[in-house]
Amino acid sequence: MADALAELAAQLRVDSIRATTAAGSGHPTSAMSAADIMAVLFQKYLRFDFQHPRAPDNDRFILSKGHACPVLYAALKAAGAIDDAELLSLRKFGSRLEGHPNPRVLPFVDVATGSLGQGLAVGVGMALVARLDGLPFRTYVLMGDSETAEGSVWEAFDKASHYQLDNLCALIDMNRLGQSGPTELGWYAEAYVARARAFGWHALALDGHDLGAIDRALAEAQATTGKPTCLIFKTEKGRGYSAVANKEGWHGKPFSEEQAREAIQEMGGERDLHFQARMPEARKPTNQDTAAPLSLPTYAPDKPVATRKAYGDALAALGDAYPDLVALDAEVSNSTYSQELREKHPKRFFEMFIAEQNMVSSAVGMAVLGKRVFLSTFAAFLTRAYDQLRMAAVSNATLHVCGSHAGCSIGEDGPSQMGLEDLAMMRAVNGSTVLYPCDANQTARLMAELVDRPGITYLRTTREKTPLVYPPTERFPLGGSKVVRRSDRDVATVVAAGITLREALKAHERLLEKGLPVRVIDLYSVKPVDARTLRQAARETRGRFIVVEDHWAEGGLADAVLEAFSDERQPLPRVVRLAVRDLPGSGTPEQLLAAAGIDADHIVQAVTAMDAALRSTDSNPEKGGGRAWEEHPSA
Repeated sequence: MADALAELAAQLRVDSIRATTAAGSGHPTSAMSAADIMAVLFQKYLRFDFQHPRAPDNDRFILSKGHACPVLYAALKAAGAIDDAELLSLRKFGSRLEGHPNPRVLPFVDVATGSLGQGLAVGVGMALVARLDGLPFRTYVLMGDSETAEGSVWEAFDKASHYQLDNLCALIDMNRLGQSGPTELGWYAEAYVARARAFGWHALALDGHDLGAIDRALAEAQATTGKPTCLIFKTEKGRGYSAVANKEGWHGKPFSEEQAREAIQEMGGERDLHFQARMPEARKPTNQDTAAPLSLPTYAPDKPVATRKAYGDALAALGDAYPDLVALDAEVSNSTYSQELREKHPKRFFEMFIAEQNMVSSAVGMAVLGKRVFLSTFAAFLTRAYDQLRMAAVSNATLHVCGSHAGCSIGEDGPSQMGLEDLAMMRAVNGSTVLYPCDANQTARLMAELVDRPGITYLRTTREKTPLVYPPTERFPLGGSKVVRRSDRDVATVVAAGITLREALKAHERLLEKGLPVRVIDLYSVKPVDARTLRQAARETRGRFIVVEDHWAEGGLADAVLEAFSDERQPLPRVVRLAVRDLPGSGTPEQLLAAAGIDADHIVQAVTAMDAALRSTDSNPEKGGGRAWEEHPSA
């Protein structure tokens, strides 16, 4: 068996060289250091049905050091999952074998990796799913030593220990060399062991090229109970080719054809070995709750309710109806109200404490294994996990994210707690859906709409209690909006969402008294945006828009409105942006909305000023009178 493993490891190195040389790019030396680990793991320990890669009982493997994917692709070839021709298509346009693993095109990969430091947290989520569903599969995460400098790695170490995930095994390829030089710890294996043990893990250091030692260590990991295992393998980058082994300056550099021939000859030539993968146990998930009919919460019109409270109520109701629904929170569940699910379904609620990066990546691990995942924290704190959200989209994962305490309207806590860039941030995520409800009934209905929505969804909730605008029976299709006030004499359109809709409705009443009726649009779906309704409003109110938002002026509601006109012959409307422009301080919500210029008084002033200016222009031809509204630029 040792000879067979040695031959397989040599083939993985050779094929990694062949693929990267054919591509003219890639990371052969990073793949070569991990070849012995991969050979033992894939041939002797990984239980995986390559004919059914999404089977729930398969062990899971995550290549957190995604740049080393040639060794993974070489292992897939040896397992019979791909052929040699596909292996040599590495990094070619249209190939499934991209420069970093991508599940959108390759079913043997669960998550996209390459933005380092996220794989272990994904593994935490997967191991939690195994525990929740009563399945015996194990999760293995192959990490690079460089990525352990990321704080998100140690968030994952901490949470894995907290949940006693003995079905999780971290494999650190300690090859000493990073991209620009030696790693922080080099081959100081004792430091890695001490750190892992300090976080409550079982940890071992060993020679990563000793096949027998690797075998024994993986067996020990399987036998360890009550805590996860971390194996630290001392390896050489470029192992197998003496001209580059353990030498700096070879990261991300393919070999020339001459160097490749020399390296392959040094390793005994090409091989065409195949191994029979171990099959998983034929087990189905257990411990699942029984689905109940969906009964969303409803709210009476005489009592204001915070949309964050409606989020929690609706989450609990969805938890009754969907046994595969889980929720994660970052130690603010009594503020986001995700605690409502914890009280009804405690096994499906996961406290991730103040570790938002780990929370998002763990949520990805759960989502790609079939869970309906909701995660919540303050909108401001999601910014630190933006890379994880970006990679979730690259992984084609579906996550339902709730950011509460958004905007300056949170009040006295001050600007560090105010999510003022979250709409821009989440709108920029590929394929995302961004929603901003104004009242509790709308929130509950939108939760029911997005539960089946693929991709990354974002629900922005408000700290303050807001009055009810809609009855419980109102429907809110994704991509829609609501025209909540209109007449045939409207002089402008006021676009608002969330907390500012309340201010827009107050302003509407005051403007009526001044003989200036305005149309009021509740743009609850910020992405996708209701372009049809906005374009109609532009035609019927002479292209006059006041957009009011509790958000920085860049990237939020006003930009979403303008994008509705970007692909139309209909020109841009005149847009006045009422948004937060100066850093807020502490104060009451009313004081802060007024200071930011986004309350009812400022809406009234903006409409009055716009109407007066345009009346003056229309009556004076020398100032542009007589020109159609379409000629006015956006502001």
